[in-house]
Amino acid sequence: MSSTPQTDEKHQGLFTQFAQRVAVLSGRPIVFLMAISIVLAWAITGPLFNYSDTWQLVINTGTTIITFLMVFLIQHTQTRDTLAIQIKLSELILAMRGAENRLARVEDLSDEEMELLQAEYRQRAETLSDSLADKRKSRGETKPK
Repeated sequence: MSSTPQTDEKHQGLFTQFAQRVAVLSGRPIVFLMAISIVLAWAITGPLFNYSDTWQLVINTGTTIITFLMVFLIQHTQTRDTLAIQIKLSELILAMRGAENRLARVEDLSDEEMELLQAEYRQRAETLSDSLADKRKSRGETKPK
């Protein structure tokens, strides 16, 4: 019996829990509408403040701070998601008979090695496509639509 990691929140770090919740909440339509409302309120108040430097500074500072913080939260959740996908793909590759197990750790290769591997697989795909086309021709089949 293989052991699998616990998936409940108590085993995640506080920052991870926070980042995931913020990422989920920030993607909701209501949050987008709130952001639009803030921008509209700011724009409407422009004439009240004679479009002053302070009025402009409020929106610039607010958006800069939010953007700066969101970059870290989004990067954290994206890194976790990518790692989870890599783990799942590695499991699939290792479980498949005939699969090249070297691909299970492809993310550890250098950029140059990945480019060479990509070129190799592109060539294999083209060869397979040509082979399939030849088989279809020999059987009198037309290309699938």
